[in-house]
Amino acid sequence: MSLFVGEALVGDGNEVAHIDLMIGSKTGPVGIAFANALSTQSEGHTNLLAVLEPNVAVKPSTVMITKVTLKGFKQVVQMFGPAQAAVAKAVADAVSEGIIPKDQAEDLVCVCGVFIHPEAEDDEKIYNYNYEAVKQSLVNAMGGKPTADEMIAKKDSAAHPFKGNF
Repeated sequence: MSLFVGEALVGDGNEVAHIDLMIGSKTGPVGIAFANALSTQSEGHTNLLAVLEPNVAVKPSTVMITKVTLKGFKQVVQMFGPAQAAVAKAVADAVSEGIIPKDQAEDLVCVCGVFIHPEAEDDEKIYNYNYEAVKQSLVNAMGGKPTADEMIAKKDSAAHPFKGNF
């Protein structure tokens, strides 16, 4: 396995979760991206490992990257709190359920882009939406979804929720 990509949008309002992720071998391009994400931090973009609790990081090792600049402590706490818990639980459940083969969990890494809206308020929704989005992204990545045929079938009828009115 070199590089697989998954994406999912779950929920609504300011707590909406949009996940973009890559999963692949530590020795491939995802491994390089993983190492760069952990070693290259910048103000407002604090990348972190997904952990079930302190000292219990998930396998495959998963780094969460912010998709927007975190502005203020509230947003940072939401990333380190409900979003991190959701990502970690979704990865752990994916291994437990066989979505990610357990025998590959030590050889793979995951880079997970997480969106936290600056006006998000409901931590339970942040958790629930991010859990579902990460799980769906992993199912998509590991299952090669959507296929090219599925994408082509949707190309003329797709309804993008943020497209605008044109």
